[in-house]
Amino acid sequence: MHSVRERILTALLQMPGVTQEAIDGAMAFYRLEGVSIGEALVRKELIKEKDLLLLLVKELRIPSIDLRHFKLDEKLKEIVSERIARKYQLVPLASLGDGITVALSDPFNVFALDDLRDFTGRRIDVVMAAASQVRDAIDKLYSAGSQNTVAEVSKNIDVGDFEIVSEMRDDEQSADTGEQAPIIRMVNLVIKEALRQRASDIHMEPTEADMRVRYRIDGVLQDILDIPKENQGAVAVRIKIMARMDITSSQTPQDGRFKMRIGDKEVDFRVSILPTCWGSKIVMRVLDKGNLSIGLQHLGFSPKAVALINEYMLKPYGMILVTGPTGSGKSTTLYSMISQLNTDDKNIITVEDPVEYLVEGLTQIEVKADIGLTFAAGLRSILRQSPDIVMVGEIRDNETADIAIKASLTGQLVFSTLHTNDAAGALTRLVDMGVEPFLVASSLLMVCAQRLARKICPHCKEEVEIPAEVLKRLVGHIDTRMKFYEGRGCDRCRKTGYLGRFGLTEVLMIDDTVREMLLQGKSPDDIKEYARTAHGMRTLWDDGLERLAQGQTTVTELLRVASAGDE
Repeated sequence: MHSVRERILTALLQMPGVTQEAIDGAMAFYRLEGVSIGEALVRKELIKEKDLLLLLVKELRIPSIDLRHFKLDEKLKEIVSERIARKYQLVPLASLGDGITVALSDPFNVFALDDLRDFTGRRIDVVMAAASQVRDAIDKLYSAGSQNTVAEVSKNIDVGDFEIVSEMRDDEQSADTGEQAPIIRMVNLVIKEALRQRASDIHMEPTEADMRVRYRIDGVLQDILDIPKENQGAVAVRIKIMARMDITSSQTPQDGRFKMRIGDKEVDFRVSILPTCWGSKIVMRVLDKGNLSIGLQHLGFSPKAVALINEYMLKPYGMILVTGPTGSGKSTTLYSMISQLNTDDKNIITVEDPVEYLVEGLTQIEVKADIGLTFAAGLRSILRQSPDIVMVGEIRDNETADIAIKASLTGQLVFSTLHTNDAAGALTRLVDMGVEPFLVASSLLMVCAQRLARKICPHCKEEVEIPAEVLKRLVGHIDTRMKFYEGRGCDRCRKTGYLGRFGLTEVLMIDDTVREMLLQGKSPDDIKEYARTAHGMRTLWDDGLERLAQGQTTVTELLRVASAGDE
């Protein structure tokens, strides 16, 4: 008797256009990515999802159901928890006697039914459904009622799932118990969902009628839920307690941070609270230190850019600048470089406003301008601490720029950021700040300009025709016969068509010719043109066009983050 897997794969092999090599590739993808076999077959385009469902029904003789037309019973959430439903990608449909009927899309998961039988103590009956419909049904069933009271929203969220990794004072403990439990669950729910959806920021914004919660996902804010107005103050107090802020003050801005242990993982959160007309607006930045240790090659940079950055950051002294607008990933890039250099034989000191990530092995100083601890003052002091490597969060003024550059000339390797549109513009920006051109020319090793662009969702990616008026803007830059892609929108990408981001980079190497051009007062355009001609430097626009040709992003997204003027 052949196994279920062998029967399905044998049936697939009999379909037109399907080869053994293609099936082997899908199986390798299944093992590498950890997805289900069915999902691997669909994502490798061996079979469409609806055709796979028909094949499974035929081979396994299991009935199928269209979940789009099925009314889900919320009472079943008490039998099958959200954690189990999401883990095994199944949704409960009905309960009768000692049996429960569930819909699932992956018949290859032999553990799902056994575990579900153990968890529920019931007989399990199975029907098949499309994977996308199962995911939609899970989201619909377990998010139902999210607009209701906090107690209703939070009753299925276990407070024990989350642990604040800090000690609270006795007065804070007393404010954090008893009738506050639903509020705790509500805040935990918001944080849990933010992590599940890969959000970088959580915005909790009071309005006249309620408190709106939005997540920034892949750089774009998206509405999630509304918290009832009567719970707004309690939610703010809960977050203040977590971030060790003053819970008695609601008229002044406050900043704090906290760390939460979720399962076996610790995640840092930076919190900013700002008083507004309708109450306290709360923004929590999610800081995952796991991103810092994966290396530059996994941040989405091109291999050539990674090779250049790795070469220059191993220099014994000099300055390396990362430039770009707010939210372009400059801090993550700097921290990734520093993490690679963070060894026992190096004394690494940072001065930041505020400290983004708390990294073991670094000496980190937070700017406090109200007591005189500015970037310049902090930098001047840490140079007396015999550092090997210095990271300055941002160069904002002449004094900071002057001290940082002189430090790089006296034996330290200095990393910092600057707000400029491209790499060449950083040189003239420093000169405009009042730094002598010969100091800039002598100290700079490399300037890396970067942007973050959204990737097309691989689950709903499809070829599209580009409107003629849009194509006109690209004439002369691309082969208009190339194929263009977009995401049509699915449950995986929250109907946006994008899932994840990658970095566009422009790496300018400072050689003797560039130094001479700077001393002669040449423009950034002249320097950029030389770098492209002499070193083959790829601009942000060039990098974006290559990613577009590879089908990684859309024309709309490329034009959003870069322009032909960046060429």
